[in-house]
Amino acid sequence: MNFKRINNITGWVVCFIACTVYIMTMEASGSLWDCGEFASSAYKLQIPHPPGAPLFVLIGRLFMAPFGPAHAATGINLMSALASGFTILFLFWSITHFARKIVSADDKELTQDNIFSIMAAGVVGALAYTFSDSFWFSAVEGEVYALSSFFTAIVFWAMLKWEHNVTEEQKNGIKGHFTKADRWIILIFYLMGLSIGVHLLNLLAIPALVLIYYYKRYKVTKWGAFWAFVIGCGITGLVQKAVIQWSIKGAGNLDIFFVNSFKLPFFSGFAFFFVLMAALAYFGFKMANKNGWNFLKLGLWSFLFMLLGYSTYFTTLVRSSANPSVDMFNVDNPVNLVGYVSREQYGDWPILYGQDFTAEIQDTKITETYIKTDNGYEKNGRKVEYVFAPQDKHIFPRMWDMSNDQQHADYYASWAGINKDEQGRWDRSPTMAENIGFFMSYQVNWMYWRYFLWNFAGKQNDVQGVNMGNVRDGNWKTGIGFFDKIRLGDQNKLPDTLKNNKANNKLFALPFILGILGLMYQVKKDKRDAFVTGLLFFFTGFAIVIYLNQAGNQPRERDYAFVGSFYAFAIWIGLGVFYVRDLIMPYIKNIKTSNIIAGLLCLLAVPVLMASQEWNDHDRSKKLLAPDLATDYLESCAPNAIVISFGDNDTYPLWFAQEVLGVRKDIRVINSSLLGTDWYINQLRYKINDSNPIDPIWSKEQIQGSSRDVIYEASRVFGGNAGMANQFLQQAGITDPSQPMDLYTMMKDFAGSDSPNKTQASQDGTAINIFPTRKVSIPVDVNLVRQNKTVNADDSVLSSIQFEIPKSILYKNDAAILNIIAANKWKRPIYFTSPYGELGFGNFLRQDGLTYRLVPVANNKEVNRDWVVDKMGSKFKFGNANVQGVYFDEENRRHLNTIRLAYASAARNLAENGRKEDARKLLNKCDQGMLQSNMPYGMVSRGQQQNQISLQMALAAYIAEDTVLATKITNALQKDMEQQQAYYESLPVNKRDALSFEEERNAGLLNALHSLKQQFAAPVKAPAETTAPLTTQPVAPKPVDSPKK
Repeated sequence: MNFKRINNITGWVVCFIACTVYIMTMEASGSLWDCGEFASSAYKLQIPHPPGAPLFVLIGRLFMAPFGPAHAATGINLMSALASGFTILFLFWSITHFARKIVSADDKELTQDNIFSIMAAGVVGALAYTFSDSFWFSAVEGEVYALSSFFTAIVFWAMLKWEHNVTEEQKNGIKGHFTKADRWIILIFYLMGLSIGVHLLNLLAIPALVLIYYYKRYKVTKWGAFWAFVIGCGITGLVQKAVIQWSIKGAGNLDIFFVNSFKLPFFSGFAFFFVLMAALAYFGFKMANKNGWNFLKLGLWSFLFMLLGYSTYFTTLVRSSANPSVDMFNVDNPVNLVGYVSREQYGDWPILYGQDFTAEIQDTKITETYIKTDNGYEKNGRKVEYVFAPQDKHIFPRMWDMSNDQQHADYYASWAGINKDEQGRWDRSPTMAENIGFFMSYQVNWMYWRYFLWNFAGKQNDVQGVNMGNVRDGNWKTGIGFFDKIRLGDQNKLPDTLKNNKANNKLFALPFILGILGLMYQVKKDKRDAFVTGLLFFFTGFAIVIYLNQAGNQPRERDYAFVGSFYAFAIWIGLGVFYVRDLIMPYIKNIKTSNIIAGLLCLLAVPVLMASQEWNDHDRSKKLLAPDLATDYLESCAPNAIVISFGDNDTYPLWFAQEVLGVRKDIRVINSSLLGTDWYINQLRYKINDSNPIDPIWSKEQIQGSSRDVIYEASRVFGGNAGMANQFLQQAGITDPSQPMDLYTMMKDFAGSDSPNKTQASQDGTAINIFPTRKVSIPVDVNLVRQNKTVNADDSVLSSIQFEIPKSILYKNDAAILNIIAANKWKRPIYFTSPYGELGFGNFLRQDGLTYRLVPVANNKEVNRDWVVDKMGSKFKFGNANVQGVYFDEENRRHLNTIRLAYASAARNLAENGRKEDARKLLNKCDQGMLQSNMPYGMVSRGQQQNQISLQMALAAYIAEDTVLATKITNALQKDMEQQQAYYESLPVNKRDALSFEEERNAGLLNALHSLKQQFAAPVKAPAETTAPLTTQPVAPKPVDSPKK
C-alpha cells in the first residue's frame, strides 16, 4: 500500500481508539461547573453565558435529540467524546505531515521503513495526547473545550494540507496568490468563523498559519519571518476586534439610527449593515478582477466565509426573543448582542498597561449606553470606567485586581509582603520587579507550567493547589523519588489518602523528555516547521497566560484553557520517536529493527504508561453526582418554592435537572449574582416552566440599565452626619428612624422612589436612591403561614420578623433578594442553598435538607425535623458514591461533604431532641450511600474541611448512640490526622512553614477528636453541647467561577 492509504487507515484506527476510550469513560450524566448550563441550553436551544456558544448549542441539540430526557446528557457528552476523538485524528495527520517532510526532505520516494517510522511517530504522539490529563478531562463532559480543540486541530491540519497542495502546484509550475490550493484557506476562515460560535481559543492558531503561508509564497528572510509573525498577531487581533466585535457594534449602531431616526422596526438597521457589507464586497471583487489583485480576492472570500461561519450568532437573537428559561443577557436585539459578544458583564482588565491593585480611584468615566425599550433605543445604560492617576499606572501590570471579592488583593499583598496602615490603606505599591516576579512565579509557573507538567511529567493529587509554597496539594511530580523529594519533600511520608489518591499519576517525566527530544529533532531537521509548531505552542500557552492576567486564588484549576499548547507539544512527542530511533541505530545496525524497537519502546513508555496511570481518575462512566446533587437540593424544597443560589455548582446542576431531566419544574431557581442585572430581574416577571411569575417590586423602568445598581443607607449618603441624615428622613416623612421599618414599604416607597424628597443628587446630577434604615420588619399573616405550612403545627409563630441589614450599601442583587422576600408576603416558600446571613435574616433560616428555608419562627429549632426525616430518608441520592470504584475528584468531594454535613446536622438535632432512632437511620443512610473507598471519612483537604465535617458526623453518631458508626468514623479520622501530623513534622522548615495553617488546623481537630472520644467513653456522658457544631457549609461561600475568559 502507498503512504496515503496507510496514513489514512492508521489515522482512522487511532481515531477509533481515542473515541472508544472517551466513550467508555465519559460522564454518565451531567457534570459540574458550566456543563449543566450548556446541557440545559443545548436541550432547549437556550442562551448560555457571554460570549455565548451558539454552534455548540446547535450541535449539542442534534446529539441530544435521539435520547430521552433521562439520558439526554449522554448525547452532549458523546459529542465531546467524538469531537475529541476526531481531534486525535487530525493531530495524527499533522504529526505524519511533519514527519514525512523530515524523512523525504530530498523528495526521495518513501520506503516501507520510512512509512513505518512516520506511522510510529503519529501513533505515539496522538495517543500521548489522547491520554493527557487536561484534554481527557474535557473530552468526557459536555463543555465547549472539546469541540474547541477539534476546531483548532482541523484548522491547523487544513493549513498543512494547503501547504502540501501548494508544494504540488509549485512542482507543476503553478504560482500566485489565488490558486486552487487556496480553497483550503477559505475553508480555514469558514471553520474559524464557526469556531467563534464555540470558543475563541481557535483564533490563536492564526500566527502559525500566517507563517506557513509566508514560507510557501515568499522568499524567506529573517526580517520577512519577523514581519510575518507581526502580521499574524495583527490578524489575530483584527479578527478578535473587527470581525467579532466591531461588525456587531457597527450593525448595532446602525440599528439604533434606523429605529430612532427613521422609526423603522428593530433589526432593520442591523440587516442593512450586512447588506451594505455584501455590496462593498461585491465592488471589492470587481476591483480585484479588474486589476488582477488576486490577494484581495483571497482576502475578501476569506472574510466573507468567516462572517458566514460567525452567522450562527443570529440564532442567539432568534431564541432570546422567545424568552427561554435560560436567557443570559437577554440578547433579543442587536445592541444587547454587542455587550454579549464583548463580555461586558464580566468587565475588563489590564494586559500590557494599567494599574496595580493598590492604586486609588481618582475619578470615574461614565459612558451612557443605549438599551432597548418599547419605544426604541434609549440612553439609560451606564458604562463606568475607573480613572487612575498616571503615576499609579505602568506597563505590564500583573497585580491589578483590587476588588477582593475572591480575596485577589489579599493574595497579591500576602505574596509581596504589602500591609495596610491604620487607615486601612495599602502601605505601598508593588514594584515592577514584584509584578514580573508574580508573573513568573504565579501566572507562568503555578498557573501554566504546573499544568503542563501535570500532563507530561506526572501529577501529585487532585487537591486544588491554591498557595504556591504548598508542597502537599496539586503539584506536579514525576514519581522519581529522589527528585520529587528535593522539590516536595519525602512523598512516602504523605498520608495514605494522598498516596492512594487516584490522581497520583507517576509518569516519570517520560512524555516530557520524549517531547523535548522531538523538539530538538525538528529544530535540527526543519527549523521552519519547528518555528511553526513553536508558534502554535506559544500562542495557545504563554500568550494566553499574558492575556488572561490571572489574579491569585482562582476558584478552580484552569488547565483546560491551555490544552492547545499541550496539543502542540504532542507533535514533538511524536517526532521524538525519530530521535530515539537514531539513538539506537548505531547499536542495532538495522533500520527496520531500529524502527520497531523505537516505536514499541516509545509506545510503552509514553501512551501506555499514561493510560495505565490516568484511567482510574478519568473514568466518569458511573458517576452521577451533579444530577443527584441537584435532585437533593430541589427535593429539599416545598412545592412552588423559590430557591436562591450563590455559585456555579449550586445553580447550573439545578438548571440541568429542571430543564433536561424535568425534576421539580415548579421551583424557581434564582442565582444571586445574576440578580445584579436588569435583564435577569425582568425574567422574574414571567412564568418559567411550572413556576409562576415573581414580583420584584420595582418596575422595568426603575431598574433599567444602571438604575438602582446601588442604593445607600441615609447616614452613608451624608457621610455620617447624623443631623443632615435626620433632616432628610424627616423630609421623607420618617419621624422615628430607630424603629424597624416595614421592608416592603422601605423598598417600594423609599428605595424605589424617584421623588426629590427621597433621593439625593450626585455630583454628576444623577439621583442617588436611599433606604432610610437598616432596621426592618416583615409582617406575618399567622393564619396564612400555618395554612400553607411555612411553619409547623408546634412552631411559635411571630407576628413579624425583625432584623438589621448589616450593610450601608445595597447592590442591585442584594436589593433584589430583599424585594423578593418583601413582595412574597409568605405566599411561596423561600429557600437558600447555604445558611445565608449577609442581609441579616440568618436567624430565621431553618434547615430543610440541603436548603435553608426562611421561617417566621421564634426560637428557631435550626432543623425541620419531620421534613428532613422524610426527604433525606427517602429522596436523597449520592451520585453513585455507594458503587465500588467510582472516582470523585476534590470538587465532587466538596459537594459530597455538603450532603454529609447536612446529614450530620440533621441527625444531631434529631438525637438531641429525643429522636435517636430517626437520627441513626439518617446517619446509616449517609454512611451506606458513600463507600469509604470512594469518600473516606478521614482525608486530606483544603483547610481540613473533610475531616472537620467527618468530626461532626462522628459527634452526631455518638449522640445518637450509634457507637459502631462513631468508632468507624473516629478510627478513620485518627489514622489520617496522625499521618498528617507525621508528614508535617517530616518536612524541612521552609516547606513546613508554608503548611502551618493546615498543620495547626489538623492539630486542633486531632485534639478535638481525642476529647470527643474521651467524652463519650466516660460512664456518664457530658452534655453534647460541649462540642460546637460546624455552622458553615463546606462550599459556603460557594465557589463562584470568575469571568469566563
